[in-house]
Amino acid sequence: MSLIVQKYGGSSVANAEKILRVAQRVVKTKKAGNNVVVVVSAMGDMTDDLIDLSKQINPDPEEREMDMLLATGEQVSIALLAMAIHQLGHEAVSFTGPQVGIITDEFHSKARIQNISPDRIKKALAQGKIVIVAGFQGTSYKREITTLGRGGSDTTAVALAAALNAERCEIYSDVLFVCSADPRVVINARQFQELDYEQMLSLSRHGAKVLNADAVEFARRAGIAIYTRSSMDPLKEGTVVRVNPDGPPRSVVGVTARKDVVALRFSSDGGVSDQALSMLAAGGLTPCFVCAAGGGGTWMVFSRTDNLALDGFLTASLPEGATLVKDIGAVTVVGDVLADPSGPAAISHVRSIGHLRGMMLAPAAMTLLVDADKVDSVTRELHEVFFA
Repeated sequence: MSLIVQKYGGSSVANAEKILRVAQRVVKTKKAGNNVVVVVSAMGDMTDDLIDLSKQINPDPEEREMDMLLATGEQVSIALLAMAIHQLGHEAVSFTGPQVGIITDEFHSKARIQNISPDRIKKALAQGKIVIVAGFQGTSYKREITTLGRGGSDTTAVALAAALNAERCEIYSDVLFVCSADPRVVINARQFQELDYEQMLSLSRHGAKVLNADAVEFARRAGIAIYTRSSMDPLKEGTVVRVNPDGPPRSVVGVTARKDVVALRFSSDGGVSDQALSMLAAGGLTPCFVCAAGGGGTWMVFSRTDNLALDGFLTASLPEGATLVKDIGAVTVVGDVLADPSGPAAISHVRSIGHLRGMMLAPAAMTLLVDADKVDSVTRELHEVFFA
């Protein structure tokens, strides 16, 4: 009997009707002769709602208490999905991350899975039950509740697939394909049938939201194929991420964008001081990237969603010589720009961008720092250069 791990995102379980639809899909997979482990996210916008609620209580909450709060969202989803499956006449059991032995490091809000002891899952599967696991959460070696950061339910699903030696991991969301750009911004974005792990990792690390980067890294190490599926039309085939995909190789695989960023601009041409680096490290802040600023100096760019306490920390403890800038965004051409035939045209185009505030050119990506209100237009312009 094959084992399939399915993950359903927040939009897939946003209300009672959608939860019942997911239950029907899960039962159908079970009746086809498979063991099924289901990982679910919090319902709809519940995580954002909980964050907003916390800010009304305390603008700068402790990360430990944020993890305690945010972990509750997934517990609502797993219980309701189990009830829905029971209503359909099938056995199911729901578990939190800690209950199924998901052990993480001790970093709150951005923990990483260190080990999984899936004996409890295996026992439930042997009893013929559908197993439902809360995504996004685990427990540290110190027995503290931790969360895995945005997109962490993907990581939970792939890590469980690896620990259980599953045949495949299916990721259900409101997006069917991984595309060469966000199709809501670039109407003619190219849909990928297959990608290899490295291509998907690069896209995820630079802002593509279809799959979490840690999840793809887990899949790569374990050799688990990831299948993207649409929760609205689950029978359609989406993108497969695996070893040696079909299709010709490309130097550039996509253009991604990040609007959830803030930056510190250090005016000194000598870079970022050791004192500033120590202060940021003490606050647990990790930059997305560092690049040269137009007109001299250095940009250090941070993701708000990866650093929940970012705004409060930087406002209260701004490093010496730094200016906090919030009206920016980042656009990244993912791949080896210089090796691509369109590379020279792209570099020439970049030089003509009047609102360019900084640039980082590396063998695997070219990232531009631009005005926040120009992110979409720059994304479309660069996509046109590489995917016309």
